[in-house]
Amino acid sequence: MPTGTYSLIHQPCVPVRWRPGTVAPDTGPLPDRVGLRELLLRSHDIEALAVVDAPAHAALLRILYALTARVSGLTEQGARGDWDERRLKVLDAGQLPPDGIEEYFREFEERFFLFAPGGRPWMQDPRLAEQCDGANTAGVNKLIVTRPSGNNHSWFRHDTDTAPEPPSAPEAFLSLLVWHYYGPAGRCSSREVNGVKSASATAGPLRTALSYHPEGTSLLETLLAGLVPPEDSVIGREDLCPWEQDDLPDPDRPPRVSMGPRSRHTGRSQHALLLLPDEDSTHVRDAFITWAYRGERMPREDDYLIWQTSQQGNRYPRPADAGRALWRDLDALLLQHPPAGSAHPQQPRVFRSAVEVSEDLRVRALGFDQEGQAKDTQFIAASTPPVLGYAEDNDPRTVPAVGRLRQFGEMFGRRLDRAVKRAWAAYVGDAKADGAAWAAEAGSRYWPRAEAEFWARFRLLDRSGEAADGGFDPAATRRAFLRLAEEAYDAVTAPVTGTVRGAKAVSQARLDLYRSGTKPPSAKLPSTRVKTKEPAG
Repeated sequence: MPTGTYSLIHQPCVPVRWRPGTVAPDTGPLPDRVGLRELLLRSHDIEALAVVDAPAHAALLRILYALTARVSGLTEQGARGDWDERRLKVLDAGQLPPDGIEEYFREFEERFFLFAPGGRPWMQDPRLAEQCDGANTAGVNKLIVTRPSGNNHSWFRHDTDTAPEPPSAPEAFLSLLVWHYYGPAGRCSSREVNGVKSASATAGPLRTALSYHPEGTSLLETLLAGLVPPEDSVIGREDLCPWEQDDLPDPDRPPRVSMGPRSRHTGRSQHALLLLPDEDSTHVRDAFITWAYRGERMPREDDYLIWQTSQQGNRYPRPADAGRALWRDLDALLLQHPPAGSAHPQQPRVFRSAVEVSEDLRVRALGFDQEGQAKDTQFIAASTPPVLGYAEDNDPRTVPAVGRLRQFGEMFGRRLDRAVKRAWAAYVGDAKADGAAWAAEAGSRYWPRAEAEFWARFRLLDRSGEAADGGFDPAATRRAFLRLAEEAYDAVTAPVTGTVRGAKAVSQARLDLYRSGTKPPSAKLPSTRVKTKEPAG
């Protein structure tokens, strides 16, 4: 019999947004939160998750993908290799299999308690109560990443470690996920295992990364599209999530090897946590947070990231950058081998099969702009219009035009950045001046308008297959982005053009909008000789 408290299966722990027209139950209005059982049973009635914090959203999706695959019988290719057909059958049924959902949660009911005194709480290690110092716990402010703890700055609210406000169980549940996927590297609470104490953790598997997820018109479509086909070698009964394992991992041994998509996306945490509930088991009063494996790091494998290659030949995920708009990654999502320079980006594996669920899928990007160790900067959440119908396998004639469209937008963004920096260096007479203020203002003027221009031209691309390159017009596209760069450059540099020195600097540096391959501003100050005629755009 279950021995824990606060069941994630039944208690309302996941915020959701219902589809328009969904009928409310006789007992009252549609709830804002649901438990995992109701979420899966009514995924066809739910439009999307309503998780505000982007890293928690990305982490929760990976948990839900694993649950969806299991309850739908999609954990392996099968003897006939008909995984794709079986997934479409679930989609055609219009809901996830109710019998599979009920059977699964009956089998693992004891493993889904957020608090389980004397038992095994979900995604936690009860051994920490003995292995860590009870007088030096992490505290709830450290558990909730949006709160300040220690000497960290405040994000959304002011909290003090001397009088912390206990978070609710649903809030702690989502923060637990953030720690498992995005936890920092560096010093943590000391943990003693086999007589040896250590207090150093490795960064979480998604730390600094931006993940990309196909998104449909219902949560059912989203979850099915987000499933990654298991490799032919995957055996479903061996590809287990952490809570399905018979035993807790040994922190003194190397991390467990992933046996397929489910373990790959749920069992790669580098942190061990234990939440301590209050007397009513409705809030968390304290927490242990420490390392999961001593000196060992799991290989970074994930099917929802754009993978790139460094100049040294190392593979790494494209980092989350709060200043980079999602449209700039679009061709890397649609093309299996996008033309993006020396980084050789690789399309997230999930997009190779997602379009089979629907051609009208959007892309949602979720991440955390942060450093590898402790510094956190900003959550990132963005989405596109329906774009996966343009995927390379589905629309091979149009997708190259998407890449060229993106390249034009980025090219003039780079030229604008270089031009304003060069103008500033010439104006102040210092070749080492970086012109960061001008560059930031120019970027804030250019990139939002460039994004609007990109989507306007994207919507005009022909998908009938009759027009070469989808009807893409390179000359008109070049003129459009150049005009945006010119307008941003003129607006930023206008305040100094009233002086002779300023006019000369601005006029000369403006030429960088029309050419590539020039030296950076720090190499040599540009000439201040005025040219009365500029090359045609």
